[in-house]
Amino acid sequence: MISHSLSETKKIASDFAKDLISRGQNNKATVVGLYGDLGSGKTAFTQSAAKIFGVEEVTSPTFIIEKIYETNSDIFKMFVHVDAYRLDRGSDLKKLGFEKVLENPETLVFIEWPERVSEILPNHIRIMCEFVSEKERKYEIIF
Repeated sequence: MISHSLSETKKIASDFAKDLISRGQNNKATVVGLYGDLGSGKTAFTQSAAKIFGVEEVTSPTFIIEKIYETNSDIFKMFVHVDAYRLDRGSDLKKLGFEKVLENPETLVFIEWPERVSEILPNHIRIMCEFVSEKERKYEIIF
């Protein structure tokens, strides 16, 4: 899907989040990995998806690595936003108790730069984000 504006990105992300709700819970946390270079729309996508769960203000956790938000959703009660850009390996994320986060089926995890910690990630939904032009981003969702 090509987004030609922030409002289109919001629509794509909102539709994706609604699809997650309709799919329901797994027996563990649902994990979404956002792949792409800087400026490819990962954070904008995450912020837009979070709004569907009642999380109004999501800021990039680049320097603190992980932020956990309570939601107003009956399906996913916790929304976890991880930015793994500054991490070198999965063990760095383990130190933050990430394995415990993954155990909770009421948790939805959006992780930017998942390739940096891939050795500890479970099977997850992949969103490939690509910078096309100043106003355009390409999103490919792989379930």
